[in-house]
Order: sequence, then C-alpha cells, then structure tokens
Amino acid sequence: MLFRISVVKIAAALSVTSALSATALAQDMKGMDMSGGDMSQMSDSAEMDHDMHMGNGNMKNMALHMAYTDLRPANDADKARAAVLVTDLQHALAKYKDYHVAEADGFKPFHPEFKQQKVVHFTKNWYGLKAAFTFNPTEPTSLLYERAPDGGYKLIGAMYTDRKAATLDELNERVPLSVARWHRHVNFCIPARGTDMKTADWTKFGPNGSIATKEACDAAGGRFFPQVFGWMVHVYPWETNPQLVWAH
Repeated sequence: MLFRISVVKIAAALSVTSALSATALAQDMKGMDMSGGDMSQMSDSAEMDHDMHMGNGNMKNMALHMAYTDLRPANDADKARAAVLVTDLQHALAKYKDYHVAEADGFKPFHPEFKQQKVVHFTKNWYGLKAAFTFNPTEPTSLLYERAPDGGYKLIGAMYTDRKAATLDELNERVPLSVARWHRHVNFCIPARGTDMKTADWTKFGPNGSIATKEACDAAGGRFFPQVFGWMVHVYPWETNPQLVWAH
C-alpha cells in the first residue's frame, strides 16, 4: 500500500512538473508574433492547441508540428462506445451552455480580450491534472466556446487530454481510435534564451515555423522540444453530422 501511494505521489509530481514546463515554455515564447498568432495568449496546452487549430500562421508549416493517431478499423463496438461518450457528455455539459456556470465551476477562459479568437478554451486545471491518472468522460479538461454576436459565448464542444507517455492502447481505452484521432504538438524549435521574441524570425521558430528537426534547430541556435504537452482530442457532441462530432 505504501509503495502504491509513493508511486501515485511521484506520478503527481511528474505531472505537475510537466505542466510547469509547459507554462515556462509559453513564458519563453511570450510576446512573439507568428504571422497572425499571438503566443502571449498561450499559457498551457489548451491555449497552444487553440492556436494550432484556428488557422493562425503557415498551414504547411503547422503540419510539421502536429502528429495524429491513425484510425483503426471501424467496428460496431467502438461506434456504440463512442455514442455513449457523446450522450454522457451532452448531459454533463448541458449546464455549461451558460458560460457563467462554467466559470463558477472553475473553468477559466484564456485571455478573452483577444477578440481574434473565434473559439475560446475554458480550462479547468484540476480536471487536466486528474486526466493524467484516470478518464472521466463527464469531466473534460477544456470546454470549447464560440464567440456569440452579443459578446457572450456559445458552447460547441470539449477537449479531453492524456499524459505525454500514454500508449495508443491507453488512448483507445478512453476514446476509440477507430472513431477519433488524438493529436499532439511535436518538433518545436524555440529561440535561445535571451532572444528578443518580438524580433525573432517566427517563419522558422515556433508551432508555425519551418524548423522541425533537432539538427536544424541546433544550427539555428534554438532549443528543441520533441513534444510539447500531452495528447488531446476534440469532441463536438451537438454536431448533427457524425463525421464532425470527433473532427480534429
């Protein structure tokens, strides 16, 4: 029993360390201009994920920094399991259609003052930490809100997360890989410490940059990160088109 508790404590410490490293990375990149993407608004994996999916920057280069799970063969059991996940999520998130309720429950929006964001991630850090150990389909790490004309937010989906080291089978246990494609952010080259981020060449560096190997990063004097943050998957439970429910 003591051994089990120690393992859990160590895992928790590693998870927190990973989260702190992600925040430190975002701080290192603060203030940079990436051809339309403002990294100063990125304070954790959800915010980074938002920028990568909203079309900011060079689409060709962005593809260099995204890795997806392959779709496994479709089967009825997985479809049924995914359908249950969606139904459960619909019920769990119904109350959060009022974003004030989400905020009261601990979901925090990332820099809502940046009006160029069409979709805003509301993230609950406690759920993100728990997701490193266990999966609760009714407790997504982030809620996805679309900006409404009246200045409020319309709930459109959610994001599940898992730790960096999760295996494909472990991801599949959470959300079937025959239905959804989990993704992760990879091969980031960040300028050397002390670099003026406002004058750095962001056509080369960052999540939209052309550098995607350690060799090229070393040659440019940067710092290379093989993977940033953990695994993520989006779900849009109210989409009427089945192909868009688990769209990435």
